[in-house]
Amino acid sequence: MNTHAKMLLFTGSYSEASDSGIQVFEFDEEAGGKLNLLHKIKGLTNPTFLEVDPIGLRLYAIGEKPNGKGGKEGEVASYAIHPMTGQLSELNRTGTMPAEGTGQTTTCHISRDLESQYVVVCSYHGGSVGLVSLEDGGKSGRLCDTAIHKGQGADPVRQDRPHPHSAIFSPDGRFIFVPDLGLDVIRCYTIDRQNKTLKYHGDTVLHPGAGPRHFAFHPDGKSAYVINEVDSTITSFTYQAESGLLNEVMTASTLPEDFSGDNICAEIALSVDGRFLYGSNRGMDSIVVYAVDASTAKLIFIEHVSTHGGHPRHFTVTPDGGYLIVANRDANNLVVHAIDRHTGRLTFTGNTAEVSKPVCVKPAIFKG
Repeated sequence: MNTHAKMLLFTGSYSEASDSGIQVFEFDEEAGGKLNLLHKIKGLTNPTFLEVDPIGLRLYAIGEKPNGKGGKEGEVASYAIHPMTGQLSELNRTGTMPAEGTGQTTTCHISRDLESQYVVVCSYHGGSVGLVSLEDGGKSGRLCDTAIHKGQGADPVRQDRPHPHSAIFSPDGRFIFVPDLGLDVIRCYTIDRQNKTLKYHGDTVLHPGAGPRHFAFHPDGKSAYVINEVDSTITSFTYQAESGLLNEVMTASTLPEDFSGDNICAEIALSVDGRFLYGSNRGMDSIVVYAVDASTAKLIFIEHVSTHGGHPRHFTVTPDGGYLIVANRDANNLVVHAIDRHTGRLTFTGNTAEVSKPVCVKPAIFKG
């Protein structure tokens, strides 16, 4: 890494407002991936997912608050980042209450468009996707539009209603892909920027009972991959950037053939060079590693690696491609693995950090 650059790691957790739900670490690559705590933030309930803007020096976190009717609703909090100290200063908050009658409206995911004009939030329990403007130097603005999902899937317990779980922008920023765990579809939207609304573009239908959760594009933009929480699989697609269409290639298990316990999947990510793909298993408590054939989007199994902690809810590959950091919710820790850039294999570095119920871990490089 550039000697004048610093890598910071931001974590979001399940927490009460009185606890430190957001923490900032410095990632010390020279010490083999040691994590040094720099800063903590209190005052936000369940900041379970984060979005980092290293150029605009902004952090966006979802949270929740009482809705005045005995329930809860989501909110987006924006913070200014001091890149050298890791200090976070709250700028403002915006409620993300969808339309009336949609039930609980807390959110589970947040992402930002390429122009930093909007963030998109997903409500797992509310079955909705919200478009929130960014204004006045990167503050969260207002909830501009809400898309409501309807229907159900094959699993009567996990898929009795819609469950949008993430929103991922295409590499060119034109399309938003929303895996809906409850409907077994990846729903695609565009943003009508003149009217500040979400516009439905189409659905990619997965096999019944899949439960698509998180989604990732290959660095070359020609393929994409979704991890299916309910049946512990990964489905790969080729991608047509001009039309925004996904074409299914294959589905592979995230588990060994002889695994007999309970398991659900969580996060998915590719290596920086796109040669390898990683997915997390909650139950087996492992990372599955696949080699990627970029020309076909086919996957070739490499290994399973222990996460050294229970319930790996989230993980990240560092921007320089050298490390994979796991957030183990039930072990209350972050665990650092080194990535072999030639084989894709993971090696536990011995470096960990204590974090209460971590749910999200997001790295960013800041230049001095």
